[in-house]
Amino acid sequence: MKFWSVVRSSPWVVATLLALVATLVLESSSLQGPARWVATAFGLGVALYTAVGMVRDLLAGHWGIDILAVTAIAATLLVGEYLAALLVCLMLTGGEALEVYAEGRAKRSLTALLERAPHIAHRLQEDGSTVDIPVAEVVVGDRLLLRPAEVVPVDGVLAGTDVVADFDESSLTGESLPVTRRSGDPVLSGALNGQQALVLEVTTRPEDSQYARILDLVREASESRSPLVRLADRYAVPFTLIAYLIGGIAWWLSGDPVRFAEVLVVATPCPLLIAAPVAFLGGMSRAAKNGVIVKSGGTLETLGTVRAAAFDKTGTLTYGHPELLDVRPEPAPASGAGLDAGELLRLAASAEQYSVHVLADSIRQAAVDRGLELITATEAREEATHGVTAELEGRLVIVGKSAYVREHTTGFRLTELRPGESAVYVGVGGVFAGTLILSDQLRANAAATLEELDRLGVTQRVMLTGDAEATARHVAAQAGITGIYAELLPEDKVRWVRGVEPGPVMMVGDGVNDAPVLAVADVGVAMGARGSTAASETADVVIIRDDISRAAVAVSVGQRTLRVAKESIWVGIALSLVLMVTAAFGVIPAIVGALLQEVVDVVAIANSLRAMRGGRHEMRDFADLQDRSGQARAELTAR
Repeated sequence: MKFWSVVRSSPWVVATLLALVATLVLESSSLQGPARWVATAFGLGVALYTAVGMVRDLLAGHWGIDILAVTAIAATLLVGEYLAALLVCLMLTGGEALEVYAEGRAKRSLTALLERAPHIAHRLQEDGSTVDIPVAEVVVGDRLLLRPAEVVPVDGVLAGTDVVADFDESSLTGESLPVTRRSGDPVLSGALNGQQALVLEVTTRPEDSQYARILDLVREASESRSPLVRLADRYAVPFTLIAYLIGGIAWWLSGDPVRFAEVLVVATPCPLLIAAPVAFLGGMSRAAKNGVIVKSGGTLETLGTVRAAAFDKTGTLTYGHPELLDVRPEPAPASGAGLDAGELLRLAASAEQYSVHVLADSIRQAAVDRGLELITATEAREEATHGVTAELEGRLVIVGKSAYVREHTTGFRLTELRPGESAVYVGVGGVFAGTLILSDQLRANAAATLEELDRLGVTQRVMLTGDAEATARHVAAQAGITGIYAELLPEDKVRWVRGVEPGPVMMVGDGVNDAPVLAVADVGVAMGARGSTAASETADVVIIRDDISRAAVAVSVGQRTLRVAKESIWVGIALSLVLMVTAAFGVIPAIVGALLQEVVDVVAIANSLRAMRGGRHEMRDFADLQDRSGQARAELTAR
C-alpha cells in the first residue's frame, strides 16, 4: 500500500529510479546499446516534459531554473554521457517532488464553513404549523421559527410583542458576550439563537444575507490570491547565464562540445531545486513541534518576510470567554450581617448550576477554581435571558440582569463598569447582596508576543475587530497596540488588509467572521485550538495550542528557515561555480561531474536540515514567552 502511494505521489521519481536501475543492469550485462537507448529515451522524455512547462512559463513572463536542467540533459545525451543525463533527471524530478510535497495544496477546502451554514428553514404557516423548506426558497416577508440553539438562516427582525432574546454573534462580530435583541430588532444570519423558541420575520433574501456574504468573500479572496514565486527561481537567470558563459568559453577555447556538456553537468541547479524545499520541510516540522501547523513551504517563506500583523480581538488577543474579575458584596445592612466575597460567589454559582446562560459557566468555574463547595437547590427555575432563582439552604437566591434582580430585591444599586466588563447581580433573601464582574480577559502573554514581533521586524501591529470601539481601545491599551480599527464588518477587514503597506501582512483570527480576511491576507493565521473550523480551513497557518505567542514563533521559524534556505542555495552555487571553472579545463569527465554534483547536493541538503533546529537565542525567547503565559495565567486564576 505504501509503495503504491509513493508511486502515485511521485511517479516521475519512481520512473527515473527504474530507468537508472535498468540502464545499470543492461550495462553490467555488456548490453551497452540497449542501455544507451533506455537512458536516451527516458532522458528525452523528461527533457520534453519539462520543456513544455518551461515554455509555458516563459510565455507567461516567468523565467525558472528548469531551462538549465533541460539544457544539461540534452547536452549530456548528445555527447553520449547518458548515465550523467539520468542522474540529472533524478535530481530534477526529485527536487520537484520535494517542492510539491512542501507546498501542499494551493487551495483550502471550504467544507467546514459550508457545513455550518443552515440549509433548512422552518416556515410558519397561517394555521400555526411549520414546514421545513430549503433556505434558498425563503422569501422576504416569511415568518420563520427559530428553535433553541439554532443558527439564524437569513437576516430578519425579531417578531412578536415584548420579546427579549439573547444571541451569540461571536462568529460574526467577534463579541464574546451574548447580545440581547428585542421585538423589532434586526437579527443577522449566522448568529446563534439562545435557549428559547423565537419567530423571525425575513427582511433579506438568502443570497444577500450576512452569512452568505461571508461565504462569497472567502471564495473571492481564495481565488484572487497571487501565486508565490519559488525561492530558487530568483537565482535562476544569473546562475544560468554564468553557466552558459563558462561552458561556451570552454567549448570555444577547446573546440570540443563535450567540454560544454561537462560544465553544464556540474552546473545543474540541484542545490537550487532541493535545498530550499528541504529547508522548508525542516522548518514546517519544527513549527509543528511548537504547536504551529504551516500548510505550505510558500507560506513559511512569506512568514519570514512579514512586516505587518493584524489581530482580531475576541478569542485571539483575548481568551474568547468571560472570566470572573471581581466579587463585590454589598456592605452589611444595619439590620443584619452581609455576605463576604466567598459566600456571595458560592451562592451565585450554586444558583447558576440551573442556568444555561453563557455567563453561568464562567461563574460556576470560578467558584470551583477557588475550592468552593456548591449547594444543591430544593427548587430552581430560570427565566430565559433574565436570570435564575433558586432555593438554597432556606434562602431565596436570585442571580441575573440588573432589571430582574432590581424587581425582586430591596436596596438594589447599579455598579460602575469599565469598557469590556459585564455585571451579574445577586439578591439573597429579597435583599440585594452584591455584584459579580466578568470580562473577556487579554491573553496573559499578548503584550509580550507583540513586543517579540516588534523585535522580529514586524513594524506595524494593529487590531481589527467588530466589537465596540470603547472595548477595543481598552483591550488595545493593555496589549500595547496603537492601531485600532473597531466596529468592522468582515468586508471592512478585507479592505484594510488589501491596502496595508508595507507588506507582507499576517492576519491572526479565530472566528467565522475572520475567514474572509484570513483568506486574503499574505499569511492567514487561525487560532485553531478551540476556534472556528472555518477559520482553520481558510488560513495558511493554524495554531493548535491556545497560545497567542505561537504567532511570534511562526514568524521566527519562517525567518530562520528562509535564512537557512538562502545559505544552502549560496553554498550550492559557490561549490558549483568552483566545479564549473574546473570542468572548463577538461579535468572532470561528465559522469564524475554528475557524481561531484551529488556531493554538492549532500552538502546543500545537510545545511538545509539546520532549519529543523532553532538557535539558542531563539529557543530561549520561545520558552520565555511560554513562561510569561503560564505565570500570568496562574495569577489570573488566583484572583
